[in-house]
Amino acid sequence: MIDPRLSPFARMLAIEVAEDGPPLILRMPYRPFMIGAPERLHGGAVAGLMELAGSTALARALEGSDARFKPISVTVDYLRAGAPADCLAEARIIRLGRRIAHIECHAWQDDRGRPIAAARMNLLIDRA
Repeated sequence: MIDPRLSPFARMLAIEVAEDGPPLILRMPYRPFMIGAPERLHGGAVAGLMELAGSTALARALEGSDARFKPISVTVDYLRAGAPADCLAEARIIRLGRRIAHIECHAWQDDRGRPIAAARMNLLIDRA
């Protein structure tokens, strides 16, 4: 099983698995250095959380193979300001092809129905 905490970036943000899915849900506990604009959660931390959720979901889907992957594109839509509070992100694989994976992620804080950001990721898969 792939552990997202193996990434130095994930360790710095203290990201942990909240629900082992599917869908996979990661939690990023709030810490004071994550402030961007006054009283707002930094968008880069939110984007990093969603990218890690998507990459971890794909790594788990490819587990047992020697496939590797790298991002082709990551698009993040910021829907509302993030408060200085814990943040969660959910990743769903929309399509897993031979060479390309399409993943959708959502991040929220208090209410899952009111996401603060959404992301779409396209990843190139190298099945050596």
